[in-house]
Amino acid sequence: MNRDIGTTRSGLRLGYTTGSCAAGAAKAAARMLLGQEEIRQVRLMTPKGIELYLDLEEITRNDTYAECAVRKYSGDDPDVTDGLLVFVRAEKTAEPFLSGPRVLIEGGPGVGRVTRPGLEQEVGQAAINRVPRRMIRDGVLEMCEKYGYRGSIKVTVSVPGGEKTAKKTFNPRLGIEGGLSILGTTGIVEPMSEKALTDTIYLEMKMIRESGCLRCFVTPGNYGSDFLQKELSADPRLCVKCSNYVGEAIDFGKILGMKGILLVGHMGKFIKLAAGVMNTHSRQADCRMEVFASHAALAGAGQKTVERIMNCINTSEAAAVLREEGLLQPVLRTVMERMEFYLRQRAGGELAVEAVMFSAEDQIRAETSGARQMLRKITEGETQI
Repeated sequence: MNRDIGTTRSGLRLGYTTGSCAAGAAKAAARMLLGQEEIRQVRLMTPKGIELYLDLEEITRNDTYAECAVRKYSGDDPDVTDGLLVFVRAEKTAEPFLSGPRVLIEGGPGVGRVTRPGLEQEVGQAAINRVPRRMIRDGVLEMCEKYGYRGSIKVTVSVPGGEKTAKKTFNPRLGIEGGLSILGTTGIVEPMSEKALTDTIYLEMKMIRESGCLRCFVTPGNYGSDFLQKELSADPRLCVKCSNYVGEAIDFGKILGMKGILLVGHMGKFIKLAAGVMNTHSRQADCRMEVFASHAALAGAGQKTVERIMNCINTSEAAAVLREEGLLQPVLRTVMERMEFYLRQRAGGELAVEAVMFSAEDQIRAETSGARQMLRKITEGETQI
């Protein structure tokens, strides 16, 4: 079937996430369970604002449960989950709740389990991330309201073949075992073609430059954009999204004659800049723990602390170790100094590059020496050197 839902400005087809598949299947299964009718398609509004009409496959229903699947579609993104069926079974449980219906979300075969701390879900829980959980819950509650149901509904997400496919991802390294993660912050998969992305970076920066602005913000994606607007009160029209291509964004700034760039990004990506890594995708390099460990050693950490940091699975866990040892602030200071060195090296003398690194969940914000001055110049609309 034709699943096309739109394209990027470069003509690449959009897809939808495993989270959207699970949410659509959950909504449909709840409707078939409560309404005792069979449907072949379900409507789902994604957080991105794109409405999907998802075809349903492998439908099974009786008096006690309803189950169906939505097939993952990645558009032109090279995603190993493309084509997998995401199943959801919905079933009634226990007695009615006076305060309203309750949705219990579980992971079945092919959905991974969290085995190490530091991820969105607690150890032992199914690796179904926060936004997909909300989408699932909202869809099921919509059906409960439609049919006047006030009891509990248990939804179980499963992905046949998920355990095998997960071995091709970074899940095992992150401590997610037994299957895939159900992911997606926008519900939509945007293709990651390198040329398309870098062309878009150049075009967005060129448009800002031609509007008369000599300085702009650059951020990898949604986390940085949200931080810019909420914490820095920045104008989103002066922001370029660079995905993982930080180095290319700096290069384009030089080519276009920009005078300054303020990079704003999450610690999980930007910590790599302190090692001179300018493509932050994990397939290119993953030196996060090495950066933290080496700077911790510079700050006086002992061997056991360095070993603990090297065994962390993400930057939040490493930051917790540093905070526990009283080393977080000195490490962040030297990290930003080293980051500044590599940014200057990439930019050369004609382009000023500053950076703000943050982690909202860890209450961390660190910046290079000229970041605040660059922020002021951009927000005040300064167009001269």
